[in-house]
Order: sequence, then C-alpha cells, then structure tokens
Amino acid sequence: MGRVVSFRGVSDVDLSWNEATGAIGDSVTVLPVVVAVTVLTDLSLSTMLVWFGVFQLVWGLYYGVPVSVEPMKAVAALVIAGSITAGELLVAGLLLGVVLCLAGATGSLTRLGRVVGSPVVRGIQLGVALVLVRTGVDLSVTNPTLAGLACLIAVVLVVGGYWRTSALAVLLAGGMVAASTVGLPSPTVPSVGMAVPVGMSDLTVPALEATLAQLGMTLGNAALATAVLLGDYFDRDVSPDELATSMGVMNLVAVPLGALPMCHGSGGVAGKYAFGARTAGANLLLGVGYLAVAVLAVELVAAYPVSMLGVVLVLVALQLGRTSLEAATDYPLVVAVGLCGLFFDLGLAFVCGIAAYHLLRWRRG
Repeated sequence: MGRVVSFRGVSDVDLSWNEATGAIGDSVTVLPVVVAVTVLTDLSLSTMLVWFGVFQLVWGLYYGVPVSVEPMKAVAALVIAGSITAGELLVAGLLLGVVLCLAGATGSLTRLGRVVGSPVVRGIQLGVALVLVRTGVDLSVTNPTLAGLACLIAVVLVVGGYWRTSALAVLLAGGMVAASTVGLPSPTVPSVGMAVPVGMSDLTVPALEATLAQLGMTLGNAALATAVLLGDYFDRDVSPDELATSMGVMNLVAVPLGALPMCHGSGGVAGKYAFGARTAGANLLLGVGYLAVAVLAVELVAAYPVSMLGVVLVLVALQLGRTSLEAATDYPLVVAVGLCGLFFDLGLAFVCGIAAYHLLRWRRG
C-alpha cells in the first residue's frame, strides 16, 4: 500500500507502487535523449536532470495529474546529429519559450494547429526519427561488439513484449559497462544557478530552422494531443493553451541556466498511464528520482560507451517513427515531409509541408 494525501482539493496524490512504475513509463522518453545530448555536447547532465526533476514536481502538483515533462525531441535530435550547436539549441529553446507563452496568452494555439495540419506534425515526427536512426547507426559502428550486445538485449525484450522499456534497459546496460570502467560514482552537487553564455552568434539560420521544426511537433504532440489524453485518461479539462503557457514558462526560466528545452509530450502521459500512474504521485517520485540521478550519475556519463548509446537512439527513433505512422492520416505527405527532414532540413520540411498540406486541401475542395 502506498501513502495517499489530498492536494489542492482536486485529486489525491498516491505514492503507491503503481505510481512508481508509471514514473518509469515517462522516464523511457527522457533519459536516453538526455544522456545522448550529454555525451555528444558540452551540456551538463546534472543540470539538465535537475530541471527535469524540478518541473516534474512543479507541473505534477499544479495540474494535479501525471503530466509529462520531456525533451523537445526535434531540437534534441538536431544537436545530437551535430546539425546545430549547443548554443543554437539553447537559442531555439528560448525562442520556443517566447512563442509558446504568446500562443498560450492569446489563446491561439488551436488556430495554429489548424494552420500546420496533423500530417505535417506526423511528418516532422517521422523526420526526427529518421535523423536519430542515422545518428544512432553512425555511433553504433564505432564498437560492433558492444553494439551487438545492446542489440541482443533489445531483441530479447522486444520479443518478450517489453518494447517500451527496451531503450531504457539498453541505457542501463551501458551504464553498467561505464561503471565497470570508472567504478561506482561519488555524489556530486549539481551547479544550476549559473547562466550559460549564449550570444547573438548563436541566433543563426539553423537555430531558426530548428525552432520551426520543433514548433510543428510541439503544437500537435505536446499541446493538442496531450490535452486530449489528460481528458481521456484522467477526466481533467486542461486546455492546449494552458499547456503552451507552462511549456513556455519552463523554457524561459530553465534554458538560460543550461536546461534542455522541455515540453509536455503526449507520449510521456501515455507511458505513465500505461505503466499504472493515476495521480501526480508519479511526478513526485520521478522528480525526486531525477534529482538523485543528477547527484550520483555524472561520472558514469564521461565513460558511457557511444556504440551502445547509438543502439539506444535507434530504439528511441523506432518508437517515435512507429507513433508517427500509426497516427498518420495522409501517408504520402507524412512520408514526404519525413524524408525531406532527413535529406535536407527539418525546418525546410516544416515550411514545405504546410504549403503542400494546404495545396492538397485546396485541390480536394
């Protein structure tokens, strides 16, 4: 039995085993991406995890339901692939924070969603997945032996029906390999109060293109779809504009201090629900867990095997691509946008996708 307490007169906060397993369901969308960004850039793992932990606590208590706090995957995929720098990533996060706050304050998110169109959102998701697959394969070939071990673990879990946890399991296996190299980590106090220097030189065309690509995903996946799921799963009326405002606030507050740009992804909400979460207790447990990992796991990341990380990225990409195709309504346009994002640029794919979407609607009458 877990402890149940009332909060805000809206719902109970349960700290039972179901909430703990639900927290794991959300972490599988976060930890692989955060570790990849840490290994492949100069951003700090401890800083990023502290902010994920803080906002799991804040938004869980604010909304009173197991809302998710995830990386913005489009910009994360681009920095992992080396298409943008860490500075350009942070600039994109700040721009997105401003846009989302304005959209939430003016109640315009639903209208923006109609302009973009669902096939474009799904196409950008597919493009992000394809970029991650390419990056993951490039990393995996650096050590075929460890990559093969990671693939074996993943195959066993997928065949056993544990598809969603396969990436997390491989991630943990890589952590064990790193621990065998450097030993058990010693606690390190994270530094989260220092601003990360970002200058006008980081306000580049790639940063703007990354902002556009992420905006396409955020409108559909992290605002509109999440609002629907919160109503379906938890009978809670949370508007897309409220979610846009909270996403904007957390990015404007945390990104200047070195946080990875964050959003309320629908995948994290679905993961929490599927793994048993029914209250904000999952957020409290996960938030505390992230803070603990931020203190304990920093040394492991420096020795993390990039070949196993490559397999993790491929698994994350396959899950994201599967979601985009399962929810797609116009496959030719979705695939075209995705391939444009892979071979050219995600920002260009976003703009061209919107134009194609409206042209197709006009031709169909």
